[in-house]
Amino acid sequence: MNTIAKPYTLYGAPGSGATPAHAALTLIGAPCTIVDVAPWESEAERDRLLPVNAMRQVPVLVLPSGELMTESAAILVWLGDHHPEAGLAPAIDDPQRAQYLRWMSFVSAAIYSLFWARDVPSRLAADAAAEKVILERTEERIAECWRLMDAQMPRGTPYLLGDTIGMLDLYVTVVSRWTPRRLRFYREAPRMAEVVRRVDAEPRLAQFWAARYPFTPGWEAAEP
Repeated sequence: MNTIAKPYTLYGAPGSGATPAHAALTLIGAPCTIVDVAPWESEAERDRLLPVNAMRQVPVLVLPSGELMTESAAILVWLGDHHPEAGLAPAIDDPQRAQYLRWMSFVSAAIYSLFWARDVPSRLAADAAAEKVILERTEERIAECWRLMDAQMPRGTPYLLGDTIGMLDLYVTVVSRWTPRRLRFYREAPRMAEVVRRVDAEPRLAQFWAARYPFTPGWEAAEP
């Protein structure tokens, strides 16, 4: 078992891309200091991240060694590999390893990346009409990606890649709460819908969800 001399430090506001990493650290049982930063809210918030991430994005994870990590999928894969006792990631020689890496990368590259445009559509749009088009088309693209992923997910296990909860389950559970929100996700991805509901109800995460990403009335249809 790994012994952590110093806590991790995780940058990211509740409900942000830092949430799956925080959930993973909760299951691992590793000490973690949280720095709430919401870069989608303002330039001032984005600038708060400059000392740790030139991209001014979350999540940022400071390892106990002091080394910085960014990119949500990379952080989750690293945590899984460095805390094998938690059983949250297939080992390198596990038959599920290839699909695990494939789908972790897919969620990050095909879905999560679109929120850079969605959070501040003026980054790409010249006017309000163009912003509206970006928001509409990215929402449809996200729904399409969930549908394509769901069609290729294995069936017959309680979690996406097997019998126990893993990093991919945590990642999909959090990102599926963003646009186009859970009600549509359930329709587009019925196999994964079963899994994320199970992760929502994971007893070891009950206090974490309540504190960091609560299930408030109407949450399945509401924007984060």
